[in-house]
Amino acid sequence: MSAALPFQCASLAFLLATLLTVPARADNLLDSYQAALASDPAIAQARASLDADLQSKPLARSAWLPHMGLSAGAGKNMAGITGLGLPISQVYDSNNVSVNLTQNLFNGQAWSALAQADHRIEASEAALVYAQQQLALKVAGAYFDVLQAEAQEQVAREQEKLLGAIGEQTRAALEVGTGDVIAVHEAQARLDAARSDLVKSGNAVTVARRALQRLTHRHPGVLDDLDAFEPLPPQPDQPDPWVTTALASQPLLHENEARLQTAREQVEFNRRARWPVVSLQGIAQHTQGVLLPGMDINQKGASINLSMPLFDGGQISATVDQAQAQAQAGVEALNGLRDDVTLATQTAFHDLEDSVAQFKAAQQAAASARVSLEGTRAGYEVGTRSIIDLLAVATDYSRAEQNYHAARYAHVVARVRLKAAAGILSAADLEAINGLLRHAARP
Repeated sequence: MSAALPFQCASLAFLLATLLTVPARADNLLDSYQAALASDPAIAQARASLDADLQSKPLARSAWLPHMGLSAGAGKNMAGITGLGLPISQVYDSNNVSVNLTQNLFNGQAWSALAQADHRIEASEAALVYAQQQLALKVAGAYFDVLQAEAQEQVAREQEKLLGAIGEQTRAALEVGTGDVIAVHEAQARLDAARSDLVKSGNAVTVARRALQRLTHRHPGVLDDLDAFEPLPPQPDQPDPWVTTALASQPLLHENEARLQTAREQVEFNRRARWPVVSLQGIAQHTQGVLLPGMDINQKGASINLSMPLFDGGQISATVDQAQAQAQAGVEALNGLRDDVTLATQTAFHDLEDSVAQFKAAQQAAASARVSLEGTRAGYEVGTRSIIDLLAVATDYSRAEQNYHAARYAHVVARVRLKAAAGILSAADLEAINGLLRHAARP
């Protein structure tokens, strides 16, 4: 046993060393979405609402199932009787038991309640799908906001380094008599601006990471970044098919359509309050110890009962009118929502179109700015370009790099946003976006 202990310790040490030297997998888009899906309060609320509405079906169905009730009682009684000759004064016990069974045979409102339950469930299911799609859109936006902020911070860090090197050149040139004070001050001013941008970009990274953490409810680690990819325009390449798809598939529309049907069923439910209700009732009753002690009464029977209102002071008419007005309000709200969905889909379509053009333009501008920077730096070395020219080109290069990174991430988010606007965003779409990421390692 004592000989095995050093071997076990050595094995444990080797295992720990191996775990510490193997890089852990970084977070990706799907990881972030799954974490958000498991902890998002809006999703939990939508699921709880669906669970509640699922119970409306058995509640409505219960009106058509038998209802049975039991009542029982026991008491101590004292009776005094005069006028029948000798007065009677008696103290006696009494008890009773009755069982009542009722079965509805015809109930118009109960049928409407069943239809309402179906529409409520449809609305809650659509609300859950909509919440999941919106969460996917939020996570994608927050995820790529972090990557964009980190890319901008890296550009700002490189810009500070580049301008710092140029500033040293200007001071060295001034010391040997080949430079001028204006160039030194200009270089310092641009370096100070670059340092300010670096602080600002660092704060932007912090804010973006907190926004992603707010959705996933966990601290984000190193995120997988975008690999090289080609921008994709919308397919189909016309907005009308996308709008048609949105009007047919948008879960927010489905939710409101189901709620409108519920409101219309409420009109019929209230109207059927005037209808007769027919039920079958059976009763069995045992009573012992009535006014004449020692006498038992056992009863059982069945009856068909009909009930209907004859005059209610206008209550039913008022509830019908109220429900009709609420249903009409739902119609107008649905019409407005269709307009909003149409506009949002058209806007998302054109935004994706624009993002393709902006991506290509920014990519070309960044490549051109890089060549211009190298050419201007070479020109400055041989004396054909001034230090002011180099500073201006360096600033343009940094701006072009920032625009390029912004265009890359904006294009990817625009893809997700168009699918969400059309109501067809799914986990497969996130998987496709996730496939554009290159796996990063986290130490």
